Amino acid sequence: MEHAAAFDAVRPWRTAALVASGVAALELVVLIVAGAILIGRPFTPHAARAATRAPAKRATPKPAKTATLPRARTSVLVLNGNGRQGAAAAEAAQVRARGYPVSAVGNAPSAANGPTLVMYRPGFQAEAKRFARDVGIRVVAPLDGLKASTLRRARLAVILGY
Repeated sequence: MEHAAAFDAVRPWRTAALVASGVAALELVVLIVAGAILIGRPFTPHAARAATRAPAKRATPKPAKTATLPRARTSVLVLNGNGRQGAAAAEAAQVRARGYPVSAVGNAPSAANGPTLVMYRPGFQAEAKRFARDVGIRVVAPLDGLKASTLRRARLAVILGY
């Protein structure tokens, strides 16, 4: 009677597969390290220059925190936006009483749907805040919807609302 031969023979393919996997893993690690060095090298001089370079200065000037123009040189345009006849003239009289010159009095290009507000040309925010505090107006905003030519050389504009 024949018996099956014992299958205790060494499996050489398994050893070869483990050795090949180890060599491939080692090659992968070497390639990753070499790639990181080669790719990272061009950024190193740039990073060193950026760290030693002084930060760029801003081109736009910061607005003054305190008013630099005196009240007598801060001209104001008074515009009636609420539709009540004579409101702009009455407000202009109060503005003049506080020492501000009034460049013109007239009607706003469109009706104001909000409260009375002070608008200012660029660079005159501090003067606008001081003026608003002097006359008791709470809303101060940069020119929005008004062209600089509409101001008739005034630095500030008061638009009367409800």
